[in-house]
Amino acid sequence: MTSWLHEERLQAVEAALRDCGARRVLDLGCGEGDLFVRLARQERFDTLIGIDICAASLARLRDRLAHADVRAGHIDLRIASMVQPPPDLRGFDCALLVETIEHTDPAHLSRLKRALFHELRPERVVITTPNAEFNTLLGVPADRMRRSDHRFEWTRAEFQAWCGHAAQGAGYRVMFSDVGGAHPDLGAASQMAVFDLAHAWQDGNEGTKSGTK
Repeated sequence: MTSWLHEERLQAVEAALRDCGARRVLDLGCGEGDLFVRLARQERFDTLIGIDICAASLARLRDRLAHADVRAGHIDLRIASMVQPPPDLRGFDCALLVETIEHTDPAHLSRLKRALFHELRPERVVITTPNAEFNTLLGVPADRMRRSDHRFEWTRAEFQAWCGHAAQGAGYRVMFSDVGGAHPDLGAASQMAVFDLAHAWQDGNEGTKSGTK
């Protein structure tokens, strides 16, 4: 990915965290921690927990944190899977899946949906993922994906359908936005979904809503 897109994505996720005033945050699939280190430098976060299945990535993240101006409160890094998360992580203010869902085996997406929205059940969930429709503008051949370790890449319609089903089944509202440009026909390079639990936005028993902003 180009650096401009990476920076726009991180800024968009940070804005979603500021918007809800999150203080206890889960970074699911944190990797080497480009986002995690940025958050760790901010004292407004009481708890930051990152999970990843790659021990080497977590080791590199620990080294980066050791050399960073860490101001957040409690920080914890764990080897764990998004589809089988530790039960003590339930009820956080926000869970982040930043360019990670496309690394999931498609056969495990239903399990991820249950783990994230029914078991962990954070107040807010932020998911970003590549927009497959934009690939042609990045020079990606039609028969390939942006990275060889991606298990799939969704079009906007596919992403919105999966997210809408997840939201409706778990009592969340979901809103969508573009990250990294806005081609009139192909959308943006990345797409972002922000889910909020119903009690955080409902005035009455209106049922689950979904929309696009």
